[in-house]
Order: sequence, then structure tokens, then C-alpha cells
Amino acid sequence: MNDLTVVYYTANVIPLCWEKFVTDTLLKSIGDLPLISVSQKPMDFGRNIYVPDIGRTHMNIYRQMLWGAEAAETEYIAFVEDDVLLPPVHFLFRPTAPDVAAYNMNKWALFTWMKPPVFNNYVRHSNAGCIIGRDMCIETLEERFARYPIDAEAQLKYWGEIGRYEGCMGIKIRKMEDFYPLTPHVFVSHETGLGFQHLGIRKRPGQERVEEIPYWGKASDIVAHYYGENYE
Repeated sequence: MNDLTVVYYTANVIPLCWEKFVTDTLLKSIGDLPLISVSQKPMDFGRNIYVPDIGRTHMNIYRQMLWGAEAAETEYIAFVEDDVLLPPVHFLFRPTAPDVAAYNMNKWALFTWMKPPVFNNYVRHSNAGCIIGRDMCIETLEERFARYPIDAEAQLKYWGEIGRYEGCMGIKIRKMEDFYPLTPHVFVSHETGLGFQHLGIRKRPGQERVEEIPYWGKASDIVAHYYGENYE
């Protein structure tokens, strides 16, 4: 199917060794799907949209998503963040309709600061696992920014995934659904993540914890890619 564009967005604050691992993994997973990267530093990665000096903020995440969606030319978009590892099967899914936001819920989390490193079940909706109709995505994000043109006036607790909080924001409600591919994806929480500024190592992992999972291998091997030569 050639009806999906992958939109990768980043603030370019992650270690370069981790960036290489994430981008190499993504290229292997998406095959010949069109790729757009929206970055705050220039990148040789798909069709690059360079947005310098906008800063790393919660609201700018959604601006970068919007700019990537606007640049896409396919019916659907798969969003990818710089701290997620997605298998090939993820990109085979399509929502039941173009006006539905679909979220991959087969997910393990990995916290880079935990020793020994383990995968933990951290099941929640995430933009990084979202496959969505392009037109609906653009319409929703444009409505959000029109409703809250000043960042300081937006209630950040409602600036979450499309389909979850539109009613709370006073805009058109969107549909959402979940999907569960056989192979999980991995969300990596790390010290350079935006969320780490708020919770730090107080972020609580899920109850189920394993050192290794099929397809992705050992948690310690993935963490080693984040720290590079500094990993002990």
C-alpha cells in the first residue's frame, strides 16, 4: 500500500548515537514508504522540514506534527517520535476510516536509568503509535491552534492525543480506536526527554517487567545504543 506517509519529528536534543539507532531502525521498518522529518536541526532523513530555533515545548510537538501532516501527500500518516522503536508490522495497519485516529497499544516501555534495564508494560495512548487520516489530523490541529492562539492560555493537560480531549478543548470531537499488532513497539523514556524535566526518575514503570522480548531482544542492548561508548 502506498497510501501512508511516515512523519518523524524531533527537537534534536537526543544523543547522536541514539538518533542513529532510532533512524536506522525506522528506515528498516518502513521500507519504501514516503518519509518526512520535521526537525529543529537540519537532518538528512527523508524529506526534511527544518524549523530552527522554535524551542522544545509541549505545544511545539503538535506544531511539528501539523507541519509534517501538511507536507504529506497520502491519505494516511504514521507519526514517529525520536524515542520510539516501531516494527514493520506497525506500518501495515490502517484505521477503519479516514476520520478515525488509531493507536498501537501493543507496547513495552524502557527507562534508560533503571538498573538492570528491563522492559515494562506501560500501556497508554501515544502520538508515537498513531496512524491517522491526513485531512482529519490537519483539521483537528488547526482547530486547536485557532481555539488557543496563545500558548500560555492553553490547558496543557488537554493537549494530548487526537481523539482524547477535543470535547474538553471546546472543538469538534474526533473518533479514536486501538489496534494490537503481533509484534510490540518500544517506547524509551530517557534523561533527554521532555517528560523527564517534570518527573525525572520518579516516573513509575509498569508491574510486569522482563529483561528480553521477542523481535527487540535484550533491554540492556537497546539502552547501550542510547549511551553509546559511555554505557557501563
